[in-house]
Amino acid sequence: MEHLILDKAQTLQKIKRIAIEIYERNLKEKEIVLAGIYDKGYAFAELLQKELNAVSDIQTILVKVSLDKTSPLQSEITLDTDIKLLKKKTIILIDDVLNTGRTLAYSLKPFLNIEIKKLQVAVVVDRQHKSFPISPDYVGYSLSTTLKEHIEVSFEKSRFGVYLH
Repeated sequence: MEHLILDKAQTLQKIKRIAIEIYERNLKEKEIVLAGIYDKGYAFAELLQKELNAVSDIQTILVKVSLDKTSPLQSEITLDTDIKLLKKKTIILIDDVLNTGRTLAYSLKPFLNIEIKKLQVAVVVDRQHKSFPISPDYVGYSLSTTLKEHIEVSFEKSRFGVYLH
């Protein structure tokens, strides 16, 4: 059974608020790296980039982080940009849902090999089932769920929003 938690307008409002928070906490930055975890985290990062560009003059670099979420230790974690371009920058690691923190924890790996200025985390939904020490800096919606429930963030035109299954 599927329940709509946030509709399209509410989801976009949360993304806009996160963009404003990012701007407020990074006022002195000239450039910020938005590193979206493929695929829904990257889609969220694209929307966040659009909103951030609308509310600030901070330059943004959009980076795609790719990994196998089901077996992150067996897969290579890759970025679609040269890691050297991210040196001494503020990085915001972005995903759609923070459940246990596992995916976000493994996604940090490429950024641990270079000197960065600051690392922050943004998610649309925080489920608060932490198994890894990952706490988001920017959250659209916090939701306590059972472990059997599933949260889905959809950026598809026909069903844009946040759903509980």
